[in-house]
Amino acid sequence: MVHMERVDLNLLAPLAALLEERHVSRAAEVAGMSQPAMSRALQRLRDTLGDELLVRTPRGYRLTPRAERVQREVRAVLPRLESLFSPEEYDPATAAETFRAAGTDYSRVFAPAVFQRVFRESPRSTLHFRSWHDAIHEDLDRGVVDLLFHARSEPVTALRTEHLFDDRFVCVLSADHPLARLPEITLDTYLEATHVIVGTIGERQTAIERRLEKLGARRRAGLTVPYHSLAAQSVPGTRLILTLPARLLTEERSDPGIRILPAPEEIRSLHYEMAWHPRLDGDLGQRWLRDTIRAVTTELPDIDREFMD
Repeated sequence: MVHMERVDLNLLAPLAALLEERHVSRAAEVAGMSQPAMSRALQRLRDTLGDELLVRTPRGYRLTPRAERVQREVRAVLPRLESLFSPEEYDPATAAETFRAAGTDYSRVFAPAVFQRVFRESPRSTLHFRSWHDAIHEDLDRGVVDLLFHARSEPVTALRTEHLFDDRFVCVLSADHPLARLPEITLDTYLEATHVIVGTIGERQTAIERRLEKLGARRRAGLTVPYHSLAAQSVPGTRLILTLPARLLTEERSDPGIRILPAPEEIRSLHYEMAWHPRLDGDLGQRWLRDTIRAVTTELPDIDREFMD
């Protein structure tokens, strides 16, 4: 590095041309320089390398032994430098990327379609999908995870975030629940009930809990489970209320043992996002993966229309 600090890398192209052409005028033409500029470059190269490099003979210029050794190195190094600084190209069909994403089991709304498209278009790649945990944002910062999927709550300013799609919360009750005959549940009635909590972080269903906290309200947990699917199966025959995003309930809608009602208006909407570290903004593989996710989630049906149907 001590020597590199004294070297003008702009001299590499003139050096390669001089060593190949062994003639100042021809080297200038190859490098796209004027002859005086090439002559100055040759003198600077001689000063830098401490060698004449080109020596005039009756048969023209000849390379010095040092120049011959330098030429062998330059022939090996220049193609690598050209590859290093040329624009990157990305072909998913031949790429062998390792992608690392994380999310809760809510990701089943879209993730299987993402997985299928990734491996259709990039069969040599590998994708690791990790479960959500309390320190997942630290994993993203440390590079352990590349991409997160989560419901929007408090923004993490150090990350890039992008809205993917919307969902809405609904309440799932047993068909014989005293509230099952109501057209909808008010917030006061909701807070008086006993709930199933899907504990995404610290046994808190954060997308709901944070909204209630802003209202100065709190709900009472009767059952806490780690997975959305487990929660839905726990409701029939109980007095519990489960609050879930509607997209998760495609199979349960026809179940006669449960009733699905709109959640209180104060907690009805859900905005789903993906997040990544800014250092991955320009990575071609990551950009392709994010484009794939956008394409898949754009094809999701409109939740209000689907739910009403």
